Amino acid sequence: MRTGRPKPPLVLTAEERETLARWARRPKTAQAVAQRARIVLSCAAGQTNDAVARDVGVTRQTVGRWRSRFVTKRVDGLLDEPRPGAPRQISDAAVERVVRLTLETTPPEATHWSTRAMAKRCGLSQTAVSRIWRAFTLQPHRVETFKLSKDPLFIEKVRDIVGLSLHPPDKALVLCVDEKAQIQALDRAQPLLPMRPGQVERRTHDYRRHGTTTLFAALDAKSGKVIGEFHRRPRAIEFRKFLDTIDAAVPEKLDAHLILDNYGTHKTPRIHRWLARHPRFHVHFTPTGASWINLVERWFSALTEKQLRRGVHRSTRELEAAIHRYLEITNKPPKPFVWTKTADEILASVARFYHRISNSGH
Repeated sequence: MRTGRPKPPLVLTAEERETLARWARRPKTAQAVAQRARIVLSCAAGQTNDAVARDVGVTRQTVGRWRSRFVTKRVDGLLDEPRPGAPRQISDAAVERVVRLTLETTPPEATHWSTRAMAKRCGLSQTAVSRIWRAFTLQPHRVETFKLSKDPLFIEKVRDIVGLSLHPPDKALVLCVDEKAQIQALDRAQPLLPMRPGQVERRTHDYRRHGTTTLFAALDAKSGKVIGEFHRRPRAIEFRKFLDTIDAAVPEKLDAHLILDNYGTHKTPRIHRWLARHPRFHVHFTPTGASWINLVERWFSALTEKQLRRGVHRSTRELEAAIHRYLEITNKPPKPFVWTKTADEILASVARFYHRISNSGH
């Protein structure tokens, strides 16, 4: 015997079924509409409200609401109704004009648009232009830099270095090695004004430089431990001394795979002779113009952000002492960087970027 209120029949036309199927396949955008489309499609297949609710992950009342709304208003009933409030005063043509001018033109007196310049050009308010830019994620005031590697062995080197990072060889250490040259010991011309409630820390723009130093660093890709050593200059003779330090720190039973960039210091005859005398050391060079793939660069970035950029050092001895303390703290215990992309994912991302650059007409 049938119980409950009878449900009105739900029959889809071919056009409605195609529209609902397209909405239901949306991977990211308008997920609320995609869920409603799946509910209606399941109901049209003859499932009960309880079964649809279990499959879609909603309540029985939600299924009943969207089922009845579709029967009454068809596809338009699944869309959100206009919200209360004042009607929109900026037409679609005005929005399209702002977006087009932002993307395709520049003002005669500047290299990029500002909200006020665009508002004056289009006859809108500065707030309206700002809202349009936020809606379309347009940021003319920002610019990023990039560099494309022209290394003919780019693919092979990326696979080699990523493979070492993701799957290090047995009985071996993978060490990311580089030098951070010309680190300046800077002291401000006047004392700092410390932070207080309602006021950030303030410092003078002028500074005094008390010399420079060079930090040679080797990052263990697996453990995150860093071997560091200071020298006055980043020459081949200093780099060879640092290789001796690495040789003394790595247990004799282990091989060492060194990831290096293409700096000339790393390829001199002096270094070749040292490597020939130490056959357990294997060198892997990063692609030309792609030192970002060397993990030690990420550690240098953290060092700059946490110790150097706002540090005050009145001598190179103070500077080296501060970096040495940072080394000791980060090595107790060390925390490795997690490699999240495979070589295929990196190469696919680079290929998409190359394709975008080539299509831009440059």
